[in-house]
Amino acid sequence: QVQLVESGGGLVQAGNSLRLSCAAAGRTFRHYTMGWFRRAPGKEREWVAAITGSGSSTDDSDSVKGRFTLSRDNAKFTVYLQMNSLKPWAPAVYSCAASSRIYRDYRQYNYWGQGTQVTVSS
Repeated sequence: QVQLVESGGGLVQAGNSLRLSCAAAGRTFRHYTMGWFRRAPGKEREWVAAITGSGSSTDDSDSVKGRFTLSRDNAKFTVYLQMNSLKPWAPAVYSCAASSRIYRDYRQYNYWGQGTQVTVSS
């Protein structure tokens, strides 16, 4: 089991950057693939990106490709989502989640954080 806590959200202007962190509690952290999802009110949860336990492989959605970078530091039990060139988007809660491998389907993730709010203003 792993507990997850996100941080780093806030209000940012379009074109700027923001880095989200997901801190994990649990010695098995390095065995988990970590994913990020976002959800705006009235919209479906959207997969953003995922990274394998070793950090050797990542995958991200077309909507963020080239702008968002996912990384992890297993020694610090933390995953980072660097978001650059942010586009105006509805306020959304970004959540990290743990799974056994890279999935784009949120239902394949077993453990979730509470999320952190991100608002990108135009």
